[in-house]
Amino acid sequence: MKRLLGYFFQGLIYLAPLGITIVVLYKSFVFLDDLLKPLVTDYLNINIPGLSILIVFLLVAVLGFMGRTIIARPIKGLVNHVINRVPLIKVIYTSIKDLLSAFVGKEKKFNQPVLVKVNTISELEKLGFVTQTDVSKLGVTGNKVAVYFPHSYNFSGELFIVPSEHVKTIDAPPADVMKFIVSGGVANYDNQKK
Repeated sequence: MKRLLGYFFQGLIYLAPLGITIVVLYKSFVFLDDLLKPLVTDYLNINIPGLSILIVFLLVAVLGFMGRTIIARPIKGLVNHVINRVPLIKVIYTSIKDLLSAFVGKEKKFNQPVLVKVNTISELEKLGFVTQTDVSKLGVTGNKVAVYFPHSYNFSGELFIVPSEHVKTIDAPPADVMKFIVSGGVANYDNQKK
């Protein structure tokens, strides 16, 4: 019985990530498909599963295209001007905008994974990402850098200013290091050049 229970849990370890991924993808598909389904079925008299997702994708792509054209630049400038005048909204908007551009924008910031010695006595080290190599604008003196430490199993983290001599660059793909940190160190990690 103990062996059978062991096989069951082993099977669960293999099956649970796949099952959860399928459920999340299915729920996301249904949610996105239901967004415009009443409009599509009522006005176009078409009932094709996934058509709403295609329409949402195309609308977002058109919005992205418009955001890059000359026509949309004045509107974007006006919106940014209005947002920058309202203090609380400005802080929230710019923080979210900077965070998103750090992950997927042209100016990706989490591209330098490092190992930081946090405690010299116990040799405690943490994985993080250098986000700024010059923090003198903050009034910080000395040879220090800004390092972002993502939390495990969460999409949050902390920013520390640390002496640069405690920071060691890691020769590894940033995405793999981020996956390793966010998974709490349980994700498979392969440091081979791809």
